Amino acid sequence: MQRYRSPAPDDATFGILHSRFHELWSLRLCTWLGVGNDPRYTPTTTFETFPFPEGLTPRDTAKQAGAASAPCMADEIVGANIAAAARRLNELRENWLNPPEWVERMPEVVPGFPDRIVPKPEHAAELKKRTLTNLYNARPAWLDNAHKALDAAVAAAYGWADYTPDMPDEEILRRLLALNLARSAASA
Repeated sequence: MQRYRSPAPDDATFGILHSRFHELWSLRLCTWLGVGNDPRYTPTTTFETFPFPEGLTPRDTAKQAGAASAPCMADEIVGANIAAAARRLNELRENWLNPPEWVERMPEVVPGFPDRIVPKPEHAAELKKRTLTNLYNARPAWLDNAHKALDAAVAAAYGWADYTPDMPDEEILRRLLALNLARSAASA
């Protein structure tokens, strides 16, 4: 049975980090480990260098979620679009991982944590096969479409009106690197 946390109150950051853009960036800048040469997400080379869309860094979106400051209306709208796409992706994945008719949800004893998910006995064996790895290996159309919607929302946050799912990975990485370098030069 798959156990993971739902998106934090900051669904916009969750969405950006689950976008094609962050995936490409992290796979290009991660370190590689082990016999299988598996990618290893390292905060210093992947997260800290990733050029989030303007006004939508985790610090910015946390403020928006907590209403600590008045965000720019455009940032609020694009952030809301990303958050909605991220929530939809999470909802679809959760429904596949733990179909309501296969599980019972029990309140967690610790407040603030998600409900415990307990498989119904007749579905326990089937539920064990439902993992994120198996889901992404199969990549059904609904999952692909949810990711495309999320990617479109994130591309809009970057102001990339010409973005399509067919945009080459190298073009996306070129744009992200240019943004990273421009921000580094501006802060120097």
